[in-house]
Amino acid sequence: MRNKMSKLLMFVALLLTITACSDFLEVKEKGRTTLPVFFSDVDGLYAGLVGAYNKVYDYYDNEFSKYAEVAGNMASMKYVTAGSDMVDQYNFTSDPSQETGAVGYIWRRIYEALANVNNVIEYQPSVLAAYPTQEEKCRSILGEALFLRALCHFDLCRVYAQPYNYTSDASHLGVPVLLKTPGPDDNPSRKSVKEVYEQIIKDLDQAENLLNDIAGRDIYHVSLKAVYALQSRVYLYMEDWSNSLKYAELAIGNVELAKGDEYLNMYRNLSVDGEAIFRLNGINKSGKLKSFYDTSCMPADTLFSLYDNADIRLNLLTDDATGTAYCSKYNASQIPNSEAKRDDPMVIRLSELYLNAGEAACHLQDYTLAKKYLKAILTRAVDEAYADNTMNTYSNEDLIRLVKRERVKELCFEGHNFFDLIRWKEDVVRESRSNSSMKFMAYPSDYFVLPIPQFELNANKNMQPNPTVNN
Repeated sequence: MRNKMSKLLMFVALLLTITACSDFLEVKEKGRTTLPVFFSDVDGLYAGLVGAYNKVYDYYDNEFSKYAEVAGNMASMKYVTAGSDMVDQYNFTSDPSQETGAVGYIWRRIYEALANVNNVIEYQPSVLAAYPTQEEKCRSILGEALFLRALCHFDLCRVYAQPYNYTSDASHLGVPVLLKTPGPDDNPSRKSVKEVYEQIIKDLDQAENLLNDIAGRDIYHVSLKAVYALQSRVYLYMEDWSNSLKYAELAIGNVELAKGDEYLNMYRNLSVDGEAIFRLNGINKSGKLKSFYDTSCMPADTLFSLYDNADIRLNLLTDDATGTAYCSKYNASQIPNSEAKRDDPMVIRLSELYLNAGEAACHLQDYTLAKKYLKAILTRAVDEAYADNTMNTYSNEDLIRLVKRERVKELCFEGHNFFDLIRWKEDVVRESRSNSSMKFMAYPSDYFVLPIPQFELNANKNMQPNPTVNN
C-alpha cells in the first residue's frame, strides 16, 4: 500500500487542492467531494487554481530555492553540522534515502503542485462548456494553469536532470512528463530533457494564446508578461538565443528598471510591486526562506568582492545595524496585515529579462543591443559614469563575462546561481575560507543533479536512477 501511495504522490491531489483553497472559498464537505463534483463549476475550477498556486509556493519557499544557492558558489552556510538544513546539498553529499530532506521534498512538492495543476487543466473544458458566458475567466484559469505546469516541469528538470546543453541533442534523461494524474498502477518513466522542454514550450505557447487579450490581475497571478518572461528563460537554457531575446523584449516592453527606493522597497515593503513580474503570495504562511537567511545562510566574501562600494544592491546584502553579511531579500519590514513571518518569493522580475536580453544579444553578436541592456543594469546599480567606465573595460567579444558577472550580482539568492553555473558549463569554485567540504567541483559532474528519491525508485519499476548519486 505504501508503494502505491508514493508513486509521484498523485493520489493526494484532491485533498491538497481543497485544503489549500479553504482560506479563499467556502467548500462544503471537503473530505467527501469527488473530483468531478468539485471541478463542476467555475468557482471549483478557480479554487483548484488557487490550490495550485499554493503548492508552487510550498516548493519555491523552501528547499528548491535554497538548493539553487547553497549548491552554487556565492553562499556560505553558518552551520555545517550533520542534519543541518541543506548541508548535504552544500557539500554535494545528497542521499537518495533522504525522504524528509531536499532530495525527497523537492520531488514531492513539485509533483503535488503538478497534481493540482493537471486537475484544473483536465476539467476546464467541461466547465467552459457548461458556463459559456464565463469564457474569459475559464480561458484565464487554463492559461495560468498551463504556465504553472510548464514551470513545474522546468524546475523539476533543473534539479533532477543535467542542463539542456549537457548533450548536443538534449537526449539525456530528464524527468517524467505528467499531463494527467496517473492511476495507482501507472509507472511513468523519465523522458529525455529534449522531450520535457518540448512539452514546456508547448504549454507556454498555449498559455500565450489564451492570455493574449486578457489583462493581468496582479503580480501574484500569471499574466501574459509572465508567460513571455518564462519563455525567455526557457529558451535561454536551450541556447536558442533568438527566441530568448524575442520573448525578453516582449516581456520588457517599454518598462524601465526599478530605481532607488523603489528597487529596495520591493523587498522591504511587500505592498510595493517594484519590478516584479510574477511573485508568489505568502499570505497566512510562515516563510521558510526568511528564517533560512536569518539563521543559516549568508553571502560569501566572493560575492561581496564583485560589487562597487556604491552599488545599491549591497543594501540588500548587509545588516543595517552591524554591517555584517546578511541577505535581507526575504526580511521585509513592511508587510500587509503585519504578518511577521511572511515572505513572498520572487519568481521572475524585470532585471532578469534585461540580463536575458543582454546574454542572448552577446551570443547573437549584437553588441550594441547587449550594451543597452547592460548599461541599464549598471546605471541603476551605481550611476551612468560607472556604467560607461565598466563597459569600456570589456571588448565586444568579452562582454559575455560582464553579463555573467552582473547576473550573479543582480539575482543572488533568488534561485538562479547554481542553475546558471551548470548551464554555462562552469566549475563550482568556492572561496578558500568556505566551510564546505567541497570547495571545487569541475563541470561536468554527476553530482550536479540530485538523486531520484529512493521511495520513488522503490515504488516505480520504470523510474530510472541518476548515475553515481543514486549508487
